[in-house]
Amino acid sequence: MKAKNQITVEKLNQLLADYQIHYQNLRGLHWNIKGQLFFALHARFEEYYNQASDVVDEIAERILMLGGQPLHTFEDYLKTAKLDVVANVSEAKPAVESVLESQRYFLKSFNEILEVAGENNDEGTAAMMSDWIGHTEKEIWMLESFLA
Repeated sequence: MKAKNQITVEKLNQLLADYQIHYQNLRGLHWNIKGQLFFALHARFEEYYNQASDVVDEIAERILMLGGQPLHTFEDYLKTAKLDVVANVSEAKPAVESVLESQRYFLKSFNEILEVAGENNDEGTAAMMSDWIGHTEKEIWMLESFLA
């Protein structure tokens, strides 16, 4: 069965793979952070990975609603993802910078998917991306403010 919005499904699967990498990156940052900002960042990274887990589920369900099949193996995620894996980061500044870089990447991805969804009259996906764009813009501002 072919998805009714195949291009959107492909872009959502790309996003799903990237978000799974992002989720695991956040888990690693949460586990490995050290230093004076440990308590604040340890808790914040936990909030981030919990949010990312919810986003992963929403992306997969949207793919299914469009008649597609969500990627679901680590092998598929690693083959498909464009987001870099973050490993062995324990200092505050590089950790926050990596999250900021991911948020900037996702903002670009959300905007691209919004455009495709609009071209295909896919209001459900467009609304989802619009919500995430606003949230991500705020996260970028907050992360940039932290690093300033």
